[in-house]
Amino acid sequence: MEELQEKAVLVGVNLHNDLHFDYSIEELGNLAEALNVEVVGVVTQNLERVNPSHYVGTGKIEEIKRYYEAVDANLVIFDDELSPSQIRNLERDLECKVIDRTMLILDIFARRAKSKEAQMQVELAQLQYMLPRLVGLRDSLSRQGGGTGGGFKNRGAGETKLELDRRKIEDQIAKLHKELVSVKEQRETQRKQRRKSEIPIVSIVGYTNAGKSTIMNQLLQNSSQEEHKQVFEKNMLFATLETSVRQISLPDNKSFLLTDTVGFVSKLPHHLVKAFRSTLEEARDADLLLHVVDASNPENQYMMEVTNDTLEAVGVVDVPTINVFNKADLANLAYPYTNHNQIWMSAKERKGIDELLQLIRSHIFKDYVTCTLCIPYEKGEIVSYLNEYAHILETSYEESGTVVKAEVKEAIMQKYKQYLI
Repeated sequence: MEELQEKAVLVGVNLHNDLHFDYSIEELGNLAEALNVEVVGVVTQNLERVNPSHYVGTGKIEEIKRYYEAVDANLVIFDDELSPSQIRNLERDLECKVIDRTMLILDIFARRAKSKEAQMQVELAQLQYMLPRLVGLRDSLSRQGGGTGGGFKNRGAGETKLELDRRKIEDQIAKLHKELVSVKEQRETQRKQRRKSEIPIVSIVGYTNAGKSTIMNQLLQNSSQEEHKQVFEKNMLFATLETSVRQISLPDNKSFLLTDTVGFVSKLPHHLVKAFRSTLEEARDADLLLHVVDASNPENQYMMEVTNDTLEAVGVVDVPTINVFNKADLANLAYPYTNHNQIWMSAKERKGIDELLQLIRSHIFKDYVTCTLCIPYEKGEIVSYLNEYAHILETSYEESGTVVKAEVKEAIMQKYKQYLI
């Protein structure tokens, strides 16, 4: 069977001359294209407030309908989350399929989710979105339930079906909640183990398609990690939904864990933020955040605001941050270039990776000190420990024991302070 090519008209309402309105519509088009929907036109309207019954002004409905027919579209996508009654009224008056930005994002997430956890998180968000909108199906459900007598028989078949659907959805939501709680507990246990190991954690965050996975792969390559540890990267929205955790080992016996998180987008559905909360919380335990920004996008400051607001919503606050302005090659900016906690680079061209590593090191290894210890020969296990967990600068053998000059964590120096010389 030949698949029907979806052709969409985008509709947006510009409230109070929003500076980011044009970008929001452009992003909606990109989201539609991510689902292979062809955008055939855009209709916009300036309003002081949205119309509670139809989102757009009622006079605009006729214009959308004429335009929709003229360009031979079969779908209308609105650039905001619509209420159940707005969807119902719009579908009735436009006589076509209507979806909103939230449905679009949920659909993309559903297609991109690979891991069991991500799939459950997306399904939960979809069901929570659908539940209040079930009422909208009342009109299309037949109500031929008949017969006399009270009780069940007297109710329309449509109503009965609606209640069954609602119960099914509520049961499934409860089941998913339960399963995700146990996944969250496992994640918490893993986090505790990571904290115990005292390995610093660096978390990559940022807007979707800013180049987070490319940067992660370049850092892995830099520490000669095997190919199979690379994460999926592609120039598309929400290429990565799963959290990846990789260990980066450095030549001087130092190492850190690098975690990658789902990308953000403006007007990210709150159901989705809630469902992905445990995944996004990975960033809360980090010692350092790498906030990756597409330097070539004119809206990059706005993208940074969206990312910061979303992180704040899940409780990620006061974590030291390096702003990584990626794709500097496309922005015609000088790179690689660092300035305090900011770096301009091009991950694709592998330019700026060493400088980024240097910045990361200066943050997460600042509690390292250089000291000289004299370890008695019978305490050989301490020398082995230092060889594994410290950066040995010099070793010599004296009458009283092994003299080691090393760069170590402050805590390790305190542990062996009786051997300091």
